[in-house]
Amino acid sequence: MPGNVPIISSPQEFNVEDLYVDLRSVLDSPLYLKCEGFNFAGSVKLKAAAEMIAAAERSGVLTPGSVLVESSSGNLGIALATISASKGYRFVCVTDPRCNTASQRVMRALGAEVRVITRKDANGGYLESRINHVRELCASSDRYVWLNQYANPNNWRAHHRHTAPAIDRAFPELDVLFVGAGTTGTLMGCARYFKENRRPVTIVAIDAVGSVTFGGVPERRMVPGLGTSTRPELVDESYIDDVVHVAEPDTIRTCHRLAARGFLFGGSTGTVISGALHWLNEKYPGEEPVAVAISPDLGERYLDSLYQEDWLTEHFGALDLE
Repeated sequence: MPGNVPIISSPQEFNVEDLYVDLRSVLDSPLYLKCEGFNFAGSVKLKAAAEMIAAAERSGVLTPGSVLVESSSGNLGIALATISASKGYRFVCVTDPRCNTASQRVMRALGAEVRVITRKDANGGYLESRINHVRELCASSDRYVWLNQYANPNNWRAHHRHTAPAIDRAFPELDVLFVGAGTTGTLMGCARYFKENRRPVTIVAIDAVGSVTFGGVPERRMVPGLGTSTRPELVDESYIDDVVHVAEPDTIRTCHRLAARGFLFGGSTGTVISGALHWLNEKYPGEEPVAVAISPDLGERYLDSLYQEDWLTEHFGALDLE
């Protein structure tokens, strides 16, 4: 028999919860980065996927003959594909052209069907069109089960139960927490936890310029992950203290600055760090609050986009990466 080592029988049983990068040595900023990309799905979305699937199974909505269907720009789709493969479910991911090619390949390798919706919605994005396609599938057969990450409370409960308590244990004197806003599951779970436990933590949401989540003007967005073209039902601004919107060129510059120091992170992480640095410089100039930012994923799936010169030139022109 093996010694005291982790042994698992399904991919969702493993997740590194206690790894942080001290960004003072990398970006000269008093910011700790909680790395959520070290699991078999490669992102923070594994927690939400596991929580939503488990709840659907307990309620009897999800049965062995069911076909899971979800709208995703990549990471949740991969997480659902990972667990579906482990449990024997069929899974259909409805995505759009902004989904990284690598993410689509990962899902297909795990046995998922990937449908790419190219029809834009009224806000110039694809989310509403993706959701409409999901609804059409569900209307066509009761075998389809839509977990609906945009409105499912088990999305935020996963982070209320796991992510936020882990941060609280690691940083009992925490002053500021920066969380990216996509579906707002991670954001709302962490915000609810700290507010409900009366912890004096400033919760700062980081969103992308062009996202409508917090009332922004809809604009073109090329980096998948954060931001929406339709406001998520989960968002409750009463739990949030501040919001920072980050332009995509700043996201890309931050990703490249990190990569130049050996840390290859994804676009959502670049957005969160860029917004956090801006906020800290404005609110705490020259000071060192205890600040944590959540990194949703790593950068390998972005090699054909954020880290690819032709893609950058096509979508952003002669972008100065310094």
